Amino acid sequence: MDRTMAETLPEPTDRPWQDLPTISDVELWVLEHDQELQRYVDRNRSAGHGICLTLEAGGEMYLHTNGDGDIVLDLGADAAWVAPVIAAATHVPTPAGLVWLLPGDVLVQLILGLNMLVASSRIVLNHRFRTSR
Repeated sequence: MDRTMAETLPEPTDRPWQDLPTISDVELWVLEHDQELQRYVDRNRSAGHGICLTLEAGGEMYLHTNGDGDIVLDLGADAAWVAPVIAAATHVPTPAGLVWLLPGDVLVQLILGLNMLVASSRIVLNHRFRTSR
């Protein structure tokens, strides 16, 4: 991508959540968000990039993938209520804190499990993902 095109990207904004009822819908959502995120990362080489999911019943979750392809899921304290849903959807035990380290192969199941609970999503470029549990 040339530099001029990268500099004209709009600032990331909240997007209303669209129902993702099938695996194909989730896979397309992941692909589209990954491509958009990469355009921003190419422009803004800061750490802390990922996606924020705002939950209908309150709270935010920040989703990031690490260099090994694992998912780092950082829940805000007001989103702690969603932990049982995450555990059920991914078959990963609830961690002691609000940070989850999930294998990358559960991303589709995670999004399917959260689908009806999400109000909006947005790209984030400077979130301080906590690395300890």
